[in-house]
Amino acid sequence: MAAGRGSRMNSKTTNKVAVSLANKPLILHSIHTLEEMDFGTIAVVVGFAKESVMKALNDSHVVFAEQKKRLGTAHAVKTAMEVIPENITDVLVIQGDDSAFYNTEIITELTNAHVFSDAGITFLTINVKKPYGLGRIIRDKTGKVVAVVEEKDATDSQREINEINPACYIFKVNFLKKYLPKVKKSRVTGEYYLTSLIHIAIENDEKTETVQAGFLPWRGVNTKEELEDAERLYQSMQEDMYEKSSTEGR
Repeated sequence: MAAGRGSRMNSKTTNKVAVSLANKPLILHSIHTLEEMDFGTIAVVVGFAKESVMKALNDSHVVFAEQKKRLGTAHAVKTAMEVIPENITDVLVIQGDDSAFYNTEIITELTNAHVFSDAGITFLTINVKKPYGLGRIIRDKTGKVVAVVEEKDATDSQREINEINPACYIFKVNFLKKYLPKVKKSRVTGEYYLTSLIHIAIENDEKTETVQAGFLPWRGVNTKEELEDAERLYQSMQEDMYEKSSTEGR
């Protein structure tokens, strides 16, 4: 998904997923990971400043779906479904502005869990030190997810939870076809949110599965300050990988 305006980046001509992280467009980090895994069809939903995104992906083997009216993340997925081949049975959904740090190992773990569990929806959860503003994962005593609660709706005790939903999902196509039309418009923003599908799945006793990745390196990029933080995180990861490879080579 790469259609959002990203108003906090204060750019009128460049989509935030096209800004540079480690000398490469942000979204290209994710695309290269998916290409390495040989995903059959990679659909990119474009909207705001679409030319900047399409230019960044000029040499990539992707198909584009234009979200002409940006009505939220569920609407973006609905738009993407229009260009997905009919023989596709399951789809991975990630966001172009926060998926640069996913690697093949975590995506493989997610896809394997999805296939093994035969769930309608499988999604990643991670732990962060500062979960402010992010959706908290609420589990019952058995560890089953019973809700994802947004910051504004959370109780004081729920705000203490640091397991969050970074919006990395795998859906069965049949699940999406059945339940996307049931996502209700937000009364506040007028948008349709993909997180609603988690609640709909729970309410309808549809099987859901999660992969708990713990403190996985992750950084959503919505502001210039967060982009700078992402640069530091990326550099730190590269240094750790170099140190690890040097140690193993001794």
